Amino acid sequence: MATFLVLWWILASSVGFTFAADCPASRLHLSEAPYENYFLSDCITSSHVIVTSPDANTNNSNVKPRLLVAWPAGNSGAAAYFEAENDGMLGLHLENSTADGEVLGTVNEPAADGAKNENPRVGVKGLIHFDAPALLTLPILGSVRSIRDYSEGGGVLSPDVQNAVVTEKFGSDGGQFSRTWFDGVTTTWIDFTPTSGAEAVRIITGGKSKLRFGAGTYEFRATFNYPQLDQLSPSEVLNNASQGLIKESADLTTSLSFLSYSNKLLAGSWRFLTYFGRDSMLSALLMQDILSQGEGGALEAVIGAVIERINKTDGTVCHEENLGDYASFLARLKGIDSSAPSCDYKMVDTDFLLPILMRDYFVNTDIGRSRATPFLTLKATFLEENAEVAYRELAQRTAEKIMSITAPFASSQVVSNLIHLKDGESVGEWRDSNSGLGGGRIPYDVNTALVPAGLRAIATLSQAGIFPDHPEWADTAGKYAQVWEDETLQFFEVSVSRSEAQQLIEQYASDTALAGPSNTDQITGNVTFYGLALGGANNKPVRVMNTDDCFRHFLLNTTNQDQLSAFLEQTADHILQNFPVGLSTDVGLFVANPAYAGNKSLSGQFKNSDYHGTVVWSWQLAMMAAGLGRQLARCDGPDAPEFCNQGLRSKVRDAYKALWDTINKNRAQLSGEVWSWEYNNGYKPVPLSAFSTTESDIIQLWSLTFLAVHQEDV
Repeated sequence: MATFLVLWWILASSVGFTFAADCPASRLHLSEAPYENYFLSDCITSSHVIVTSPDANTNNSNVKPRLLVAWPAGNSGAAAYFEAENDGMLGLHLENSTADGEVLGTVNEPAADGAKNENPRVGVKGLIHFDAPALLTLPILGSVRSIRDYSEGGGVLSPDVQNAVVTEKFGSDGGQFSRTWFDGVTTTWIDFTPTSGAEAVRIITGGKSKLRFGAGTYEFRATFNYPQLDQLSPSEVLNNASQGLIKESADLTTSLSFLSYSNKLLAGSWRFLTYFGRDSMLSALLMQDILSQGEGGALEAVIGAVIERINKTDGTVCHEENLGDYASFLARLKGIDSSAPSCDYKMVDTDFLLPILMRDYFVNTDIGRSRATPFLTLKATFLEENAEVAYRELAQRTAEKIMSITAPFASSQVVSNLIHLKDGESVGEWRDSNSGLGGGRIPYDVNTALVPAGLRAIATLSQAGIFPDHPEWADTAGKYAQVWEDETLQFFEVSVSRSEAQQLIEQYASDTALAGPSNTDQITGNVTFYGLALGGANNKPVRVMNTDDCFRHFLLNTTNQDQLSAFLEQTADHILQNFPVGLSTDVGLFVANPAYAGNKSLSGQFKNSDYHGTVVWSWQLAMMAAGLGRQLARCDGPDAPEFCNQGLRSKVRDAYKALWDTINKNRAQLSGEVWSWEYNNGYKPVPLSAFSTTESDIIQLWSLTFLAVHQEDV
């Protein structure tokens, strides 16, 4: 693992510096009650430790006392669920080591002589305190996916995983759980030993073995023997011009480093601690001004990871990788004995992001232009089926797919020729919860923004000689893009008269017992927006206002002047108008506003407890801010759009400023994945987990993009 040049230790609000002589470590503590998050990275391993300690203020009954350890290597983890021995409230917390004063330490033990697995046993150790006698009732060892499926899937557990857990004594007075993975050679352990006079750990046998602890402090060690990743330090993940961020934004750059490795960037922790193509590419596009370039840099790590995982048969880009114990588990379900990694290819949005990112790097940067040939001649190694296929060939297959599936609409502009979700799939783009698109199957963001942007990029890449087999794309892809830019918005447009809009808002406020004001006085004319998707028997727009306008603002510089002006104006209106009339609240822009649905069943799918409901996503704020900034910046260029010379420019500026006001007000939440709210004389931010079994990641790659996205003077 790359040696960290600096140590950033952030506990609460303080920042200090400490160096270990043999292996400098990076530490980070982030609190979001009832979750305490601790990160430790060094040249041995990287670990994220979460202690969950419910109290009387914890409203969600699904939140249980828990110690969870997540490792980037193999998307691996170990979880221990506790309960009070006497059915009361159980509190737990980590304590500082009496030896070095740190909360966490690294475990690094060589493999036993003659062991089938020669990898060292590595992980993390610390001191956990129970304020009452406790029982460890459920260990889950192996894959983060197994833990995630349990926590978010209504308690789903695989018997094949759980039946392999072994319970045994550890030393003279400790206890241990262990499990050998499906590969037969990798093992995860979690063990506990009493300290400071605490009672011995006792194994309670029965249908399932449990561990019993007295009130007191115990050392825990969570370890595994899986190959580790090569982590990029903060100085390695950032370009030379951005090194100052390491001091200016220590917690954010430490978080970014924890998710950054020489061969891929990870989506978030703890729940998505692995490759996700969409997440990494959108993050790279938003952060390209600060990320390191060239061989060994962050941008090439992102692009290389995506190309490595392309389905070489049809060119589809991988959404999520399956590796480690979970890859073996999925293979077993198919009757195959294999630990080889595999990919999920169900998404329809991710393909289009690859040519956009390739253009921005290999055409639009000096280093990228010099690196195009050596990089694209590399041979794939990650997937067995792609072995020895050149990167250029794999990327070209994705471009060929895009050209093929977009040709029908370029020829005939009918709904049936738009991009649909794949048959049998209920999700296909970033709103990938089952109700995220409100039942729609033709996504707004994909068809009106990602497709034309991807086509524009293919045209530019072809002009630059990146795809020498298809010189015709330089012309054809541009023509396709123009049609998709100009002719797709009309299918998604929703227009509601002023009187109907007021009635719908009042009905929504009544149906949902909305605590805040209805704000119907802000409706001064027809309300126009673009629905989340097309759906139903007639493929009509799903009447849910949303933030996905940001894709078009960020990715496209459209030239249809009337359409551009109208599109910008309705976006500005939604930012300037308060929910439920618009999208704006004190906690940020809601990614969905179902108030105009006129359908209680549909609006009920978009609550503040829903993953893609009336909640705030940090990266959508970032892309909206970056997108509006780009559109306003066009006014200073040689081909300024018509809106720049109209009163509309002032409205868009006002919306841009209002957006940044709410972003700055919510700085405390921005590095997290998603947050919800409660109303108490105004909207107050609340973790999504307060209302849902979905537990937002405390750090999320695309939520760190505010390192690069700033308010511009436009």
